[in-house]
Amino acid sequence: MLNIALPKGRLGEKVYAMFEAAGYECPSIKENNRKLIFENEEKQVRYFWVKPSDVAIYVERGAADIGVAGKDILLEYTPDVYELLDLNLGKCRMAVAAPNEFHDDGQKTLKVATKFTNIAANYYASLGREIDIIKLNGSIEIAPILRLSDVIVDIVETGTTLKENNLEVKSTIVPISARLISNKSSFKFKGEDIEKIVESIKNQVNNND
Repeated sequence: MLNIALPKGRLGEKVYAMFEAAGYECPSIKENNRKLIFENEEKQVRYFWVKPSDVAIYVERGAADIGVAGKDILLEYTPDVYELLDLNLGKCRMAVAAPNEFHDDGQKTLKVATKFTNIAANYYASLGREIDIIKLNGSIEIAPILRLSDVIVDIVETGTTLKENNLEVKSTIVPISARLISNKSSFKFKGEDIEKIVESIKNQVNNND
């Protein structure tokens, strides 16, 4: 059995469609119920839905052989997994945003609000910029408005929320998209099965470009 961790939500549904097109369908996953684990004995696959930010943990710890996680999670938590393929789904970017009129003159320690503390720390370290990180878990956009921070580091998709709060992107740190990842030990022992899936999904990604 190949254990596959899928991120709950719209992204997970798109990802499952790719696995289905690759010939690893599991009809019960489409039934309207609250089950979280689905098996297809014939195809020797078991899927389960987990919170997107937890996929990498299931894969790293071996509860899942492969899974799909955002590049933001891989950069922030650096799980010990193989990154096999960029699925070109869930595309957005990690960016620094601030009030429209803000300009960083480099004179004082920069206050940065974010839930991606490692990504922010690594980015500013690469610039040699001294920062004070304020870890927040939600509604990060209001931090600069209330003067809690000078800037924020967050995922930006369309930029609409930023505009509505009079913020703008000041710099892009890294593009983000969904990645197919594998447990290292599983890749060793189930490598052939995993490679077959990767090859089929890679063809789908290339055809969609």
